[in-house]
Amino acid sequence: MPSLFATSDLHVTHEGNGPLVDRVVPDGPDDWLLVAGDVAESASAIKETLATLRERFAKVVWVPGNHELWTTPKDECQLRGQARYEFLVEQCRAVGVHTPEDEFPVWPHGPQPLTIAPLFVFYDYSWRTPAAAGESREVALAQAREAGVVCTDEYFLHPDPYPSRQAWCEARLKVSRDRLDAIPADHRTILMSHWPLHRHPTEPLYYPEFALWCGTTETEDWHLRYRAELAVYGHLHIPRTTSADGVRFEEVSLGYPREWSRRARGAVPVRKLLTA
Repeated sequence: MPSLFATSDLHVTHEGNGPLVDRVVPDGPDDWLLVAGDVAESASAIKETLATLRERFAKVVWVPGNHELWTTPKDECQLRGQARYEFLVEQCRAVGVHTPEDEFPVWPHGPQPLTIAPLFVFYDYSWRTPAAAGESREVALAQAREAGVVCTDEYFLHPDPYPSRQAWCEARLKVSRDRLDAIPADHRTILMSHWPLHRHPTEPLYYPEFALWCGTTETEDWHLRYRAELAVYGHLHIPRTTSADGVRFEEVSLGYPREWSRRARGAVPVRKLLTA
């Protein structure tokens, strides 16, 4: 029977991660794969990897992570912000991969239809530490810098044409709400995003200040509002299963070799979420 698999944070250009793509394989020809962002920083590596995965799986659904949205000096694609995202969407469509801009696919193999909702919702610096609660974004960022925490997004992830990452996040929240509100009421959902939709997965962060770059308070109730069967995400490189309000949350990230090599189970490049 068909199965639904998921992966994220493959970071295929990091030495040691590339060969692990060979282990992202289905059990059968009808299996689907969710890719929750951070395939690579290079536009060509993103397309090549997703094309390879699409050849193996009956359906592949992708959402962007922050690394895909970086514009780095070495990347042949120098588009920034929204233009880069739109370019990646077209690259995905060219190899038959679903994106947040396409019709939401429906997993039909259970007792109730499950709409898979790939979401690009971003972050808006609203997940603050207690010390930064009630302070301005500038104060919160200054506290993070003092703690030695500055996400590389601050240098490579440009919000063009939006004036800020918060403004881009706000726009993406509106797009996502409109799409989610249109899902038939008798469908449950699988909410798929790179950044976690609920804050509880950030609790184990070694540097709690990093939560600034991990999500937004605006999505904290989406797993309930949109009838989630489960929520799939990456970004934190803390692969595990948790729950909030009885809803299962799955972080499906591989992470960097320095991280997975220290784990007893080693590298886990793909996870099985559901079997029909």
